Amino acid sequence: MTPSSSLAGIGSMILAAGLFVANDTCMKLAMEEAPPVQVLFLRGIAACLWCLPLILVMGHGRSLPQLLDKWVLMRAGAEVAAVLSFVVALAHMAIGDITAITQTTPLLILIGVALIWREPIGYVRLVLIVIGFVGAILVARPGSGATSALALLGFLAAMFSALRDIAGRNIHRDIPIVIATFATLAIVMIAAGLYSAAFESMAPVTHRMIRLMVLAGFLLIFGHVFIFLAYRFAAPRTIAPFYYCFTVWAVVSGMIVFGELPDIVSLIGMALIVASGLAIAIIDGRRRAAARRLTREA
Repeated sequence: MTPSSSLAGIGSMILAAGLFVANDTCMKLAMEEAPPVQVLFLRGIAACLWCLPLILVMGHGRSLPQLLDKWVLMRAGAEVAAVLSFVVALAHMAIGDITAITQTTPLLILIGVALIWREPIGYVRLVLIVIGFVGAILVARPGSGATSALALLGFLAAMFSALRDIAGRNIHRDIPIVIATFATLAIVMIAAGLYSAAFESMAPVTHRMIRLMVLAGFLLIFGHVFIFLAYRFAAPRTIAPFYYCFTVWAVVSGMIVFGELPDIVSLIGMALIVASGLAIAIIDGRRRAAARRLTREA
């Protein structure tokens, strides 16, 4: 990985986090009028309607059979489990609380990568990532619900999100990003539709819900695109700390949309998140520079 590609990966992760949180905000607003999985189903319809024309405009229509690639399907399956767990919790928890709980995803990714591909984590990097995790908890501070079934759903969402991103790393580079994204969107939509029809009392669809879902679908597509780019540009250990930007974006959403102002503890948590990410970026940069010097000297 080159320094420029690592920076591109970090930037893609930060942008993806913002897009996903904006999408979550639209969904939480829509859940004021409809049950959570119905909202997920409606968002899936909107996202697919955005994504399919994009595939055709970009000239990837002939690549549609690659929807059946095993890693594409594995990524989509993990996303189904992650997003179902997340939206049910999101309907009943503050967006900051559930976002903080899902910040365990980077730790799980690093552990998975270390176990599967034997990629070293390093004690210093691991300590810094844990500091970032502590910062995420300080920002949202899950209360008594942290031990509830809803909080458990948040941890399940984190686990399946880690599996999703590990599977996404194995998708062949010849498969267009929008194809893999469409597969995920379509399978989540189908699963949500079946679940909602079986277990929920579906609410009437209002004009407000349609507007929110059209926007949410657009944001979701590009969130998936940029998170794919993040893992293609940079190594997981480089961009994992910046996954904590989800919490920062969630706090921003809480301030703007829900009128929740962060207190001093939240500000300390945000500082820890930023500090840990920057520290790991600096350490990785120095290691790459040292490796290049050794290569030149050799």
